[in-house]
Amino acid sequence: MTMWVFGYGSLLWNPDFPVARRERATLRGYARSFCMSSIHHRGTEEAPGLVLALDAAEGAHCSGLALAVEPGHEAHTLDELRARELISSAYVERMLDVHLDAGGIVNAVTYVIDPDHVQYCGGMPLEEQARIIARAVGGRGPNTEYLFNTAEHLAEIGLSDPDLDWLAQRVRQLSA
Repeated sequence: MTMWVFGYGSLLWNPDFPVARRERATLRGYARSFCMSSIHHRGTEEAPGLVLALDAAEGAHCSGLALAVEPGHEAHTLDELRARELISSAYVERMLDVHLDAGGIVNAVTYVIDPDHVQYCGGMPLEEQARIIARAVGGRGPNTEYLFNTAEHLAEIGLSDPDLDWLAQRVRQLSA
């Protein structure tokens, strides 16, 4: 049976596992937003950055990619994903149905935010998000790189995220 992973942020451009197939897909009931304070990958405890997370919201949806793991790599992929995504327990691993644009539904490993976790920061104004992203740097590099790569890869696969597009433009202005 194929193992699927839903990518909506850095997994779009840096899955770090062998992908057999990529399908545009939509997850219902969640919105993609910079609602997680990053103290490891894109910021530090002293100067947190922001990373994307899936925030549960009635009527919301998030477009991204359903990534099929290359057969034989499922266990290693899950171990690596858990080491990467569950580093601080702000994300919760869920098996959720995603709707493929080409038709059909697959059950995918998906990382969603725990709204009760101390790193949750949902509802922050976009301007404040831009100011944080423009200056933060963490173990995996600048927060700007994370934003720009995600926005560019969404555009490449024909998916629009107006908030990310606005943030990318504003962060470029702040970084100039």
